[in-house]
Amino acid sequence: MQSWLYYLGHWGVSLFLFLFTRFKIKGKQNMPKTGGVLICANHLGTIDPPVVGVSLGRITIFMAKEELFRSRFSGYFISRFGAFPVHRGQLDRQALRQAEKVLSENKALVMFPEGTRSSGQLQSGFMGAALIAERAGVPVVPIGLIGTERIKGWKWMLRRPRIIVNIGLPFRLSLDSNKARRAGLEENTNVIMEHIAGLLPEEYRGLYRE
Repeated sequence: MQSWLYYLGHWGVSLFLFLFTRFKIKGKQNMPKTGGVLICANHLGTIDPPVVGVSLGRITIFMAKEELFRSRFSGYFISRFGAFPVHRGQLDRQALRQAEKVLSENKALVMFPEGTRSSGQLQSGFMGAALIAERAGVPVVPIGLIGTERIKGWKWMLRRPRIIVNIGLPFRLSLDSNKARRAGLEENTNVIMEHIAGLLPEEYRGLYRE
């Protein structure tokens, strides 16, 4: 059961977006209403996790960088908002087990395969998302975020920037038994990133423009 802070935060973010942005969700009907599902989105700004969280119509759990949990204060609130830590740039077995547990409980897990915020251009993805989707055997829902990079400083509020959450169709990763494990993961990582790129305007697609 989620903390009351989760629901309070959900309400607060929704109100914030309504008041200060031109917020639009596309493809909400594509989001499965039940069952374990891995949501993979591009990462433009610090507000991305709550923006995704309020857009899906389901309780969402996030995999967040371990640095955010080092402060007892911030760690307390982030965990209450439905996040657990992952050490980036390495195989974090504890985070992997936690992700598999979330999905086995038929919950929605959100990941940002780029691993960090981009400059607005889609970067290459890490293999963690593909690994988790393969091991858990769950569908992947791609999301293209547009405009969240504009939310920084304070002057942006005067402009009410347009923010779009573009939710794509769920898909499942295929497993080729004839390929080496790493090669298969690299290919499936590219599949995930290409699905995300397909939900973005061309100027956002970066390495996946083709």
